[in-house]
Amino acid sequence: MKTSIYYGPQDIRCGEKNDPKIDQPHQILVEVSATSICGSDLHLYRGEIDSMMERGHSQIGHELIARVSEVGSNVSKFKVGDRVTMAYSCSCGECYMCEVGQTAHCETTEKAVYGFGIPFGDLNGTHTEALILPHAEGHVIKVPDAIDDASALTLSCNLPSAIIANKLADIQPGENVAIIGCGPTGLLTMDIALGKSAGQVVCIDQLDYRLAIAAKKGATTINSTKQGWKDEALSLTNSRGFDKVIEVVGYPETLQMCLDIIRPGGTIAAIGVFCDQEFNLVLADVFLRDISLHMNGFANVQPYMWEGIRLMERGVINPSEYFSHTYTLDHIDQAFSTFYEKSDHALKMLIKP
Repeated sequence: MKTSIYYGPQDIRCGEKNDPKIDQPHQILVEVSATSICGSDLHLYRGEIDSMMERGHSQIGHELIARVSEVGSNVSKFKVGDRVTMAYSCSCGECYMCEVGQTAHCETTEKAVYGFGIPFGDLNGTHTEALILPHAEGHVIKVPDAIDDASALTLSCNLPSAIIANKLADIQPGENVAIIGCGPTGLLTMDIALGKSAGQVVCIDQLDYRLAIAAKKGATTINSTKQGWKDEALSLTNSRGFDKVIEVVGYPETLQMCLDIIRPGGTIAAIGVFCDQEFNLVLADVFLRDISLHMNGFANVQPYMWEGIRLMERGVINPSEYFSHTYTLDHIDQAFSTFYEKSDHALKMLIKP
């Protein structure tokens, strides 16, 4: 079967693997309808975690919409033909960590993540024609046919992460909110925040075309590449800083931006995927300003997938509007290049097998 394979930094291509087969009673086999590229996949593409990948072997992708084609003997929740998606992290649904909602820290699967290399379980990725979903009853969910493929893909990672970001920030009516990063997850985070009767919602990014999308939705926008961006942002809060700041990028520089514009007593929710090992956090500053800092890049999305479905079914969120390009699996290399280079006003890639 066709599947995307990691060959090295900036070298992810369509290759061939043997067709997957069920070999455990808790597994299901699915045929992929569509998949996509997440911003966290760019850490792989850039080679930032090359040591975790086996070149010529490791598969890529953790966002999925698919149809069940076979079920294991212990699976009763799903049947052949069901339309499903799954959380990006594979969780059993029964261990202590799953029971307390920390599904990304599942003790049974040992923090396994689809398409993210050897240390994270060496699971098959979703950029493929078919794949096995182990422990299916613990982290797979049925998707109503009324939800289009593109929107459904965001249930694996983007939309639940946006929901988590808003819950961690705990935005109250009238509060000023800054969102750093206007990729698909950042824009979904903005959509939810705008519905919370916030004061000003300010989106900060380096790309004008993404900021234009945020502005059209009603957010105030600031390009952080322009001189004086921080003063401009703080001026919107009478120079005291934002009540809440949500970070959706995953770099030390963007985390520092959060600290630079948060008010004393404010809350930072950092849900970007950070690969850097160190950050110079000035403890005295955080302590004396009473800042609450939540780090949640390894998000526990499974408990929030149903809420994501509800938001889409009721018309609160329409993630399909953030898909800008469609590619076949044969051209996964071009999809990665477009997404990485941010060329042609790239937002989110829809990949069809």
